[in-house]
Amino acid sequence: MHSDLFASENVVTQASAPGMTLQNAKSIKYTVDGECLARQGSMVAYRGDLQFEKKGQGVGKFIKRAVTGEGLALMAVRGRGEVWFAHEAANCFIVELAPGDGITINGRNVLCFDPSLSYEISTVKGAGMTGGGLFNSVFTGQGKLGVVCEGNPIVIPVSPQAPVFVDTDAVVGWSASLKTSLHRSQSLGSMLRGGSGEAVQLRMDGEGFVIVRPSELRPERATGN
Repeated sequence: MHSDLFASENVVTQASAPGMTLQNAKSIKYTVDGECLARQGSMVAYRGDLQFEKKGQGVGKFIKRAVTGEGLALMAVRGRGEVWFAHEAANCFIVELAPGDGITINGRNVLCFDPSLSYEISTVKGAGMTGGGLFNSVFTGQGKLGVVCEGNPIVIPVSPQAPVFVDTDAVVGWSASLKTSLHRSQSLGSMLRGGSGEAVQLRMDGEGFVIVRPSELRPERATGN
């Protein structure tokens, strides 16, 4: 049988070591020898002796998720084998964290990660309960994190001299060391008259980077995961 479908770049190969690798721009392969963690429902294929189990988040994390609709609905994948993760054909990226690193990622953009990483669902300081994506997951430790982004991400450096303002529906993540606050770019009078539709942004101050996607949430996705 002959087809471009069977081009070498589309055919999987045997992994040489456990861990996370990009299968292609839209999926991540994880060679499991023990355990990995992933968003629920993200498995598209696997082979080997693997078990999938819904993972609890702890009482505090569960309460935050119940109240906000944000957070991480996780599953643990245990055993030995290979598993492929993807989410709605979004672009996939692997972030490798070293000791001392920290990154804040919106729960809707997390695909999978090494069990050696620690994560905590955290309130975005200064954001209160207005806007979307304001309860994010902070990852620290040493290991790899798989991230998804609709479209090609925009990575913007942040410096003390040049704070960055981002739409709360478009933000994917940022350096955990950055300070956040809400910034209102319209006056109350302008808002009452209809305004521009861009009334409030998340302000990033400090030294680091912020990642945004080239679109806001579609209305049907803005209400939860």
